[in-house]
Amino acid sequence: MVCTVTETAIFAAGCFWGVEAEFRRADGVLGTRAGYTGGHKEHPTYRQVCGHRTGHAEAVEVTFDPDQVSYEELLERFWATHDPTQKNRQGPDLGSQYRSEIFFTSPEQEAAARRSRDEQQATLERDGGRGLLRHRKRIATQITPAATFWPAEDYHQQYLEKRGQASCNVALRH
Repeated sequence: MVCTVTETAIFAAGCFWGVEAEFRRADGVLGTRAGYTGGHKEHPTYRQVCGHRTGHAEAVEVTFDPDQVSYEELLERFWATHDPTQKNRQGPDLGSQYRSEIFFTSPEQEAAARRSRDEQQATLERDGGRGLLRHRKRIATQITPAATFWPAEDYHQQYLEKRGQASCNVALRH
């Protein structure tokens, strides 16, 4: 019997439906769960999170085999899945529950996330890095220790797959 060592990563990048679908497509990802983290209420519901009463972000917990996919590769997918320069929104979704945040589970993940964020910011600046009114764009992604991850209601799990959809309206950078 072969024992596979797994790791867990937690990412918030807007609506969890598209984020979960994107990570499920990655080789080496063994499972995903849509849920809520980073807030103050135990056992939050979708309605409570969307009502801005919990402080939670919509997030995706990713279980992966580090022999097949590295945390750094998952970070690359995270950056490509959303616009990290938008604070508390992604596309038409507005609110702190849609924030961009990496929840690290180890000192190694924290270091990798910070290094990756800094590389993304450097690339953004090298490529012009200007938004509306020519203001300098900054990555708004927060990097914080993982807190309790509360799985979302069953109907949110693999939401797009259940409906035969490949992705949300989010424009992906690949």
